[in-house]
Amino acid sequence: MLRSTLMAIALFAAPAASAQVPVELLAGGCQGCHGVAGQGANGIPVLHHARTRAEFVTMMREFRDNAVPNTVMGRIARGYTEAEVTLLAVHFGKPE
Repeated sequence: MLRSTLMAIALFAAPAASAQVPVELLAGGCQGCHGVAGQGANGIPVLHHARTRAEFVTMMREFRDNAVPNTVMGRIARGYTEAEVTLLAVHFGKPE
């Protein structure tokens, strides 16, 4: 918990540059719902290796553009830059 708090403080203290955000920190935002390893549960989809990287990016764009009816992912997806979505796709996508 302390490490997460310190990482968050460091993130907010640093200049806002997507390339500087570690993918582990970005993926940490997904853990609350999708699980620590992206395993999903109780109706929340699996993220880890469930889709190709391209499918993951497309899915996030569709959420962001409200092309997929959903309760919360549209709002969440709008919070990520294209570079961050790409990092998450590499992190969670099927190995290529």
